[in-house]
Amino acid sequence: MSNHPNSVWPKISFGKIAKKLVNGGTPPTEVEAFWNGKIPWITGADFTPTGISEFRRFVSDSAIAQTSTNVIERGQMLLVTRTGVGKLAIAPCDIAISQDITGVYVDEEKADTHFLFQRMRQGVEDLKKLNQGTSINGIIRSDLVAYSLELPPLPKQRRIAEILSTLDEAIEQTEALIAKYQQIKVGLMHDLFTRGVTPEGYLRPTSAQAPHFYKDSVLGWIPKEWEVKPLGVLAEIVSGVTLGSKIEISDGIGIPYLRVANVQDGYFDLKEVKTIRVSRLQFEKLQLKFGDVLMNEGGDFDKLGRGSVWQEEIKPCIHQNHVFRVRSRDGKLRSHFLAFWSQSEMGKKYFVLSSKQSTNLASINSTQLNRFPVALPSSIEQERIEVRIMALNGHVDLLG
Repeated sequence: MSNHPNSVWPKISFGKIAKKLVNGGTPPTEVEAFWNGKIPWITGADFTPTGISEFRRFVSDSAIAQTSTNVIERGQMLLVTRTGVGKLAIAPCDIAISQDITGVYVDEEKADTHFLFQRMRQGVEDLKKLNQGTSINGIIRSDLVAYSLELPPLPKQRRIAEILSTLDEAIEQTEALIAKYQQIKVGLMHDLFTRGVTPEGYLRPTSAQAPHFYKDSVLGWIPKEWEVKPLGVLAEIVSGVTLGSKIEISDGIGIPYLRVANVQDGYFDLKEVKTIRVSRLQFEKLQLKFGDVLMNEGGDFDKLGRGSVWQEEIKPCIHQNHVFRVRSRDGKLRSHFLAFWSQSEMGKKYFVLSSKQSTNLASINSTQLNRFPVALPSSIEQERIEVRIMALNGHVDLLG
């Protein structure tokens, strides 16, 4: 083969790369002797984008000896060939597999296991195309054996695998750090919204440490200087334009508008912004201004009510009727403070308890949003709280 950098790597079938393909199975769950042993047992549901998440179930030696499950040795490749086709991992230890998974023992004279893992991650869409079946999708053995891919020489495979594995480790470390900061943020927001920040920049002592700094309220103990008011008292809450109206608008104007899909959890997705024709009177009523807080009427129950602050990313712009616009009446309620308050533990609790919920979705109406209780420090203290949360968000954004 030519050593020219643009030369094409030869294709080889998967069947010639794999010395052995091993299928798995599920030991009968009613047989106690097969379970709670020392050998981890996994299904396709235990895979993450980078490997195996955790071991949730364990099987016994008798399960290995007497049932269709099989143990794949540490360092071998695991491929989900049913129910979640295309997920991949390298076995972190000797591990028993279900019928969803095929264990792949690679011929190390032809391919490097870690390179093959990385290569097949890139070709996962091709693997999914091998899906066959009716009630249960899956890759049949003959199709997997015939599946072909390009392979460079072994030294180059190992070098590529080393580089990509290093990148994976860096990504995992970054994701772990982001998760850590997210947990720190949850704790910080709890402290900020129950204790506040003094003019000197410190959190107040807790209510247990200094009860004379606090008073009881519908939200629990809050600093004495704070008030609790319904959102509807502090802000004007407006629903947007209704889509699909049959009323013809002869003198109307075409204006970009925000849909539910545009208003995400604390940010806006503006890749696709649609336009609607409205009257000039509607436009004047619904035009978004810098600092408006937008909240969706419905969505995933764990994200319901999360506010996003509009900063005139598109001008002019309005919003549809499933998106609420919240605008402070007299400037006493700061936009980012409200957005962060809606994301806090107390905000999430209110929306979850107040919403109408279905299987995966929830919704709120304007009455519930108007009643949303807001703990209200002074405008200056609200700004101090905003700065603390924004600084932590900045760290997370840099990591991402």
